[in-house]
Amino acid sequence: MDIGYARVSTAKQDLGRQLDALAATGITKVFADKKSGATRNRPGLQGALDHARAGDVIVVHTLDRLGRTVRDTLNMMHELKERGIGVRTLADPLPIDTSDPDNPMAQLAVVMLALFAEMERTYAAERAAHARAVATANGRRTGRPSVVDPDKLEHATMLRDKGVTIREIVTKTGLARTTLYRHLPPRSSTDQATRGRDIARTGG
Repeated sequence: MDIGYARVSTAKQDLGRQLDALAATGITKVFADKKSGATRNRPGLQGALDHARAGDVIVVHTLDRLGRTVRDTLNMMHELKERGIGVRTLADPLPIDTSDPDNPMAQLAVVMLALFAEMERTYAAERAAHARAVATANGRRTGRPSVVDPDKLEHATMLRDKGVTIREIVTKTGLARTTLYRHLPPRSSTDQATRGRDIARTGG
């Protein structure tokens, strides 16, 4: 029996292309996840692994749908092989079908594709780190934008305009001091002096 498995990393991504490819091969039993491949704690994957029996084949669009790292992917395929379960991919440049023990190229293809995927992730991480370093050097903030309750921010602005100290604004609004300094920059030398006194009293 062929068992399909499809995965995308986030809930916003679409499984349609993978599901269509699996359906085109006649597969009717399909499990799916919208979750990062960095973890094996995926309900769809666990369902496919639990459902599979000796002689079955788990079919994926590309090998990286099974796992995100070389070690995890190869370990999973080794565990499946010991259970008599094969793995087949549909769209990898090098075809993989471990259900055919007479195909010596199958294992080579698995290793090569997994390594290529790992290399690309390494390069992507290096490019992202470089981009962050450049942004920081140019004075730009990096990372996810902070989410601040606009009502609390408006309240904080009103309090600050009335001359309330930062310490009191923190207490009244629940906003962190760093958040207030980021979104409510001092507008005068008096504000700067007040901020200095607050930091001195609280130790930063």
